[in-house]
Amino acid sequence: MANKPLYVISIVSEMLELHPQTLRQYERMGLVTPSRTVGNTRLYSDEDIERLKFIMTLSKDMGVNLAGIEIILNMREQIEVLHAQLDGMKEYIRQRLGEEMKAKEAEKALIPSPPKEIIRIKIEKE
Repeated sequence: MANKPLYVISIVSEMLELHPQTLRQYERMGLVTPSRTVGNTRLYSDEDIERLKFIMTLSKDMGVNLAGIEIILNMREQIEVLHAQLDGMKEYIRQRLGEEMKAKEAEKALIPSPPKEIIRIKIEKE
């Protein structure tokens, strides 16, 4: 499970070569939100690690400042929400179309189709 808390701050600090104070600053800013134990120890999940790697890429490789990183992360989350809403809407449309197609097929089965060709016969009386 990607979101299961696994790592204490010292391990994450070593893994990512970040100072623990930097990790604390990211938490204060809301850039990452590690879980806490009953004793208030920070526990980072694999998902948190991936987020921190993304933050590092923005900061170190792309030169984005912390305010910019915060904006990018917020926009990224908004995009994820919009994608989820769009997926839900697509599913709703698929279901509605399926229901309408079934209804039309049922309607066709109930209404006899008109004859293809009408043959008229004239009967003469004698």
